[in-house]
Amino acid sequence: MTTATLGVGRYAPSPTGELHVGNLRTAMVAWALARQSGRRFVLRVEDIDQERSGFHEVQLRDLEELGIDWDGPVVFQSNNFDRYRDALADLERRGLTFECYCSRREIREAVRAPHSPASHYPGTCLHLSERERAEKKNSGRPAAIRLRPDTDPLAISDVFHGQFSGPIDALVLQRNDGAPAYNLAVVVDDAEAGVDQVVRGDDLLEASPGQAKLTSLLGSTPPTYAHVPLVLGSSGARLAKRDGAVTLAALKEQGWSTQELIEEMSKSLGVSDVSSVSDFMVSFNPEKMPLSAAYFTSERGFFVL
Repeated sequence: MTTATLGVGRYAPSPTGELHVGNLRTAMVAWALARQSGRRFVLRVEDIDQERSGFHEVQLRDLEELGIDWDGPVVFQSNNFDRYRDALADLERRGLTFECYCSRREIREAVRAPHSPASHYPGTCLHLSERERAEKKNSGRPAAIRLRPDTDPLAISDVFHGQFSGPIDALVLQRNDGAPAYNLAVVVDDAEAGVDQVVRGDDLLEASPGQAKLTSLLGSTPPTYAHVPLVLGSSGARLAKRDGAVTLAALKEQGWSTQELIEEMSKSLGVSDVSSVSDFMVSFNPEKMPLSAAYFTSERGFFVL
């Protein structure tokens, strides 16, 4: 464990519901890695979607109950819309964006280029002529704004996965309702806060090369990433409320104590014999963290199939 201040780590939940044990487990890792390295640790509420927000107070209370603290005031994305608009305008002036009129269904059903990742944009609107673009605009369908993609792979550094390389997708920067998209907001916010270590679920690993590229295009240095394996329900799908008691409050109603939950989350991350997140922080070794997904039920706790 080092005491040198290297930069800033962060945890950035979306306040669309209570945090489940998968979210809390990732928060523990983010906090531990920041504190181990002497980084500041900041908390950001990603509340761009105001219609689905409202749970941030419960989320903050759960993090505090675990023993996770943060430096400075909580940051809310909804206060940063001007920064997002300025960043988008800069990219547009440099010819790095294009208008996309595709619906989600059209993107799902489109034929993709050979060897293109299944989750990547198929390029439907990338090379529209001026006439085609005018026709789509006159049809009344609003356009999203996307980053021009790059087929050349870009490598990012990940604490758990090592070097990960992938092509640059046509990331959505502004939704078709005019709201800033996650990809733009998270990059702008991390750069503004000086974040140089991003810890999150490994479902976002594939998106990291594109976000790293966007970070560079906006004049900042891409962070180091740490993508934590997801927690799944017994069905094998990503953990959710349908899996029953998976939040701190629901588990406490079933008789779990906060300490027991910390012990369970720690064991699933390769750390035994702890009774607090401070104990976990001291003992957590990224090199010994299991890279396979963990499963959780309130009856069995964490387990591996």
